[in-house]
Amino acid sequence: MSTSLSNTIPLRPDLHIDHYQLSELCDRWQIVELALFGSVLRDDFHPDSDIDLLVQFADTAKITFFDLDTIEKQLSPLFSNRPIDLVTRNAIENSHNPIRRQNILSHTHIIYSQ
Repeated sequence: MSTSLSNTIPLRPDLHIDHYQLSELCDRWQIVELALFGSVLRDDFHPDSDIDLLVQFADTAKITFFDLDTIEKQLSPLFSNRPIDLVTRNAIENSHNPIRRQNILSHTHIIYSQ
């Protein structure tokens, strides 16, 4: 399927994602919110940088570590085949590192929300 420009989400001048494909993937995996964080939102983002994503699943979703790996692999083509680092919101909210928790949760950009 070709991607129309009106169906893309411009994340950066050099990175766009297909909103339809992203929504389809999020619906399939019961993702209720997906947000960017990390270098993709800063000036230190480079051509070889990975994409850090904060994910929140529906309360009814039964997601395993294997599923997280599969989701990362399915997301990568949507982000120009960059490596994906998928982190659950629950893991960050329960982190024992308050500086990391605050830094991530206060510097996100939501790209999908139900």
